[in-house]
Amino acid sequence: MTMISILQSSARASGVDEADVQAAMKTAAAGGISPVLALIESGAVDERVFTRHLAESLGWRWLETPQPSVDDAAEMKRLIPARFAVRHQIFPVGFGSGHVSGTKRTLVLACHDPCDLIARQAVARQSELPVEWCLSPRSELLNAVQQLYGVGAETFDALIAAGGGGTDDLHLRDEANVIDDEDEDASVVKFVNQIIREALAQKATDIHVEPQPDSLRIRYRIDGFLHEIPVPENIKALQASVIARIKVMSKLDIAEKRLPQDGRIHLKAEGQSIDVRVACIPSVEGESISLRLLGQERFTLDRLGLSTEHREKIELLLAKPNGIVLVTGPTGSGKSTTLYTFLSQLNSVHRRIVTIEDPVENKLPGIVQIPVKNEIGLTFASGLRSILRGDPNVVMVGEIRDLETAEIAVRASLTGHLVFSTLHTNNAIGGITRLIEMGVKPFLVSSSVRAFLAQRLVRCICAACKAPANYKREQFVKLGFPEVKSKALFKAARGGCQQCRGTGYSGRVALYEIAIMTPAMQALVAARASETELQTQARKDGFTTIREYGLQKALEGITTLEEVARVTSEELA
Repeated sequence: MTMISILQSSARASGVDEADVQAAMKTAAAGGISPVLALIESGAVDERVFTRHLAESLGWRWLETPQPSVDDAAEMKRLIPARFAVRHQIFPVGFGSGHVSGTKRTLVLACHDPCDLIARQAVARQSELPVEWCLSPRSELLNAVQQLYGVGAETFDALIAAGGGGTDDLHLRDEANVIDDEDEDASVVKFVNQIIREALAQKATDIHVEPQPDSLRIRYRIDGFLHEIPVPENIKALQASVIARIKVMSKLDIAEKRLPQDGRIHLKAEGQSIDVRVACIPSVEGESISLRLLGQERFTLDRLGLSTEHREKIELLLAKPNGIVLVTGPTGSGKSTTLYTFLSQLNSVHRRIVTIEDPVENKLPGIVQIPVKNEIGLTFASGLRSILRGDPNVVMVGEIRDLETAEIAVRASLTGHLVFSTLHTNNAIGGITRLIEMGVKPFLVSSSVRAFLAQRLVRCICAACKAPANYKREQFVKLGFPEVKSKALFKAARGGCQQCRGTGYSGRVALYEIAIMTPAMQALVAARASETELQTQARKDGFTTIREYGLQKALEGITTLEEVARVTSEELA
């Protein structure tokens, strides 16, 4: 059988219609691409099913998740260098017994496209041993290559071979930061671009570049958790160049290595603009750099994942002509995203919206955004005073940190402005106590604040691999949910899957609690009632806690009880 007939029979065995097979073959012939890729990219065939049938037809082994032999990893990297593996998209699995070729030993390689004759010929010239081929899905194969060699390993190998451990290529100070342009030349520029590009592909929110005694550790924060990514061996040799390159991109002083510095990078990736906030701090082993990736995302109420009840409350608050709405929660709980969403909902040609932030994280069109600059006296308080003289309708203060800022915000709300801001408290009711502790008079709090909103972020269960959770009564009690009786719950699958990077979770959703300042609540606040009394009254007014909101998300199959317990454990104290 010819290769084309093998492909066609494998596609039919995978459940593909004859018309789709013929259409893919015509696309491959017309575009000069591999028929395997044409079939897969057509969407008519499941890649895993198809490659399994194709491997059977060819008499090859099929590896769904190729893994290198730990003992042979160093030898594999010598025989198949990183640049060669990435260029030809092959993966060294290990050594075979040689029964296929009649020799003592063979080199076992996995590929995803048996029609790639250029790769097969290149391997024949490169390999010192006879080759035994396996077939794997493309996504699994590329992930295995990254795990074995590390992110950007092909560029790193070429740099080391060329003696590129210095900073000679850092003179490109004025170049545009376009990170998805392919560059055949190995350079520190390309290596750093690969690190950032991979972070964007994995939907990371932060990149941490941390010098270690014998290496350079790179970690991505994904769904709130840090994940160490594989990096090339001996990456320490390029530590100075990598850090200098990031500092050049963010317009920092590369000669200053003793003091912390803050900068910003504007990137273009896949046609989109990405803002990156950069923080550089000195450490014992060298400068450590953190990059916060801020995509130009759309802020809509639908993306917040609000329940129907909470959405109705939010829409009523946004319709108010004046007052203060305070969002509370710890750092990293999504407060800024919530505030930007509120501003986006209110943004119109008929409203003047002005913000003062430290720093400005996302640029919103049509809104005047002011960055705090303490070194020249532009603080939240001084900036807010100036904003109020500029005829705004809506004002957003990044954070209320002191009495002066709080009093100006209260005055603004009482003179007809709608004010949004944040506080660092553990819950919504605690925001009331926090303002009074700052020195704001209770009667001013009760008359100016419309609502306190608290939030946390929990990870969502991966839809591709989630499994039913059969909790026992003692498990409910241990997690702090003794009242739960429902068995319709899910858990993150142990080991996860490729889609969720083996964590069992993918994406995040916010949990909320909203304390509305009803007339009864206003009277209690003015009377300096205790937090317990305020909580009791809020309950009567329909208040639900973050923990109860999270339980509902778990019952809906969105998250797990373990996640809800993790972010709301302080409520049990």
